[in-house]
Amino acid sequence: MHSTALAYHERTNHSPESVREGGHRLDFENKPRAAKVYRGLERVTLPEPTPPTTPALEAVAESTPNGVCGRDSSVDLETLATLCHYANGITTELERYGERHRFRAAAATGALYHVDLYVVCGDLGEEAGDALEAGVYHYDPRTDALDVLRRGEYRGVLAAACDHGGVATAPLSVVATSTWWRNAWKYRERTFRHAFWDSGTVLANLLASAHALEYRADVITGFDDHTVADLLGLDPRREAPLEVVRVGSGTPRAESQPTVEPIDPETEPLSANEREFPLIYETWEAGTLEEHAVSAWREDRPAGTITTRPPAASDGERIPLEPVDHETASSRPLGATVDRRGSAREFTREPISFRKLSTVLERALRGTPMDVRRPDDVALTFVDAYLVVNAVEGLEPGVYRYWAVDGELERLRSGSVREEAGHLALDQRLGADAAVTVYFLADLPSVVDALGERGYRVAQLEAALAAGRLYLSTYAHRDLGGTGLTFYDEVVGEFVAPHASDAAPMFCYALGHPA
Repeated sequence: MHSTALAYHERTNHSPESVREGGHRLDFENKPRAAKVYRGLERVTLPEPTPPTTPALEAVAESTPNGVCGRDSSVDLETLATLCHYANGITTELERYGERHRFRAAAATGALYHVDLYVVCGDLGEEAGDALEAGVYHYDPRTDALDVLRRGEYRGVLAAACDHGGVATAPLSVVATSTWWRNAWKYRERTFRHAFWDSGTVLANLLASAHALEYRADVITGFDDHTVADLLGLDPRREAPLEVVRVGSGTPRAESQPTVEPIDPETEPLSANEREFPLIYETWEAGTLEEHAVSAWREDRPAGTITTRPPAASDGERIPLEPVDHETASSRPLGATVDRRGSAREFTREPISFRKLSTVLERALRGTPMDVRRPDDVALTFVDAYLVVNAVEGLEPGVYRYWAVDGELERLRSGSVREEAGHLALDQRLGADAAVTVYFLADLPSVVDALGERGYRVAQLEAALAAGRLYLSTYAHRDLGGTGLTFYDEVVGEFVAPHASDAAPMFCYALGHPA
């Protein structure tokens, strides 16, 4: 089967040879700005965000605290500010070598922050001083303010593009986009992968924040891409929509407008010379949907055909996890966890607690609410998790497969794997020093066969959402830290063979004691 997405993936694989021979010199004089800046648009200042106080481990694992949707239809500006800030806002500012660095709430490849959030909402708030008119807005993380793109009720337009009635009755939906050049300056064609890696970590924060505030939220991966781009005033060759997240429900249904007038708002240049990488846009375009095809794409997924799971009769030893219960789990609030979260730059080699590892896995690797997952899916659907264990108390070093439904680790290989762990992770010391690295693998041909070109996006996104939840679950523990790592694609595949011989790595996350 010819597939643009699969060809793209193979073409952008890292190998020791490609990394050694394919390096390029970064032009720091031409580095793009890390935020989108509009010229001349009206702005709405948001109130100070309120740090969510629900324990991070609860917000990550549960759809809402105790399953209760306490405020599904009532959203005010303070809530909107909190959702945006704790998903994609600036949480830390540091000065290094005379240069000011601003770090966001969620991890991003190279700290290049190419993911933007747009809000499509009905009228929010009830009082004049705390109200927002229905419209389409861009969230500016530099100032925690909204740029006004359109005034008026456009939820129906977005709902029609998504072919999803829940969007029409949600008080607001958030659209995540990627501006290609802001990441491709460093990573070139691999940016299409990073678009889903980085939007996944942002959306993991957004979902957790919504759940902490007692709103249900889910990710919509199927929509008419060009209609959404037009609604936001985007040129997909430069910036394209990736996912939609609806937040809450129960407001009056918004009807679609018959026409949407084109807009082309002016923005500040990203850098002196902005480059295009045609392969990125071609791969994005190959996975686009048109409005009439969205419902069929979402509903025609053959049950049970998308999996990398081996036969049930695996003969590896099974080790039950030992997660702590909710009463004794870390109570660190989500807001404090996001503020603390970083990307560890060095690990000690001290072992971590098996109970803490169990808790992190059990809370983070449940299935994320997505429109292409069956309601009865209780685990990851499109990717599977493999652990390379270096230092965990009471757990023998080696390679393990995580079985979420059973709450067990299956031992695939025993013995020290530190040297190999470092090599797999692009020969980075972090991979060797981490207590555990978690690889998410997908059987991409099966996913693309079942979901078409867009299935590639779904596999990348589910892995990144899971990794984003691992970040939050890790940093909920005061003595743990984590980071995402790049890897040698085929070397990872060979390392886990024959247990996942047809699977490709989507994301690597490392955790341990930060030095």
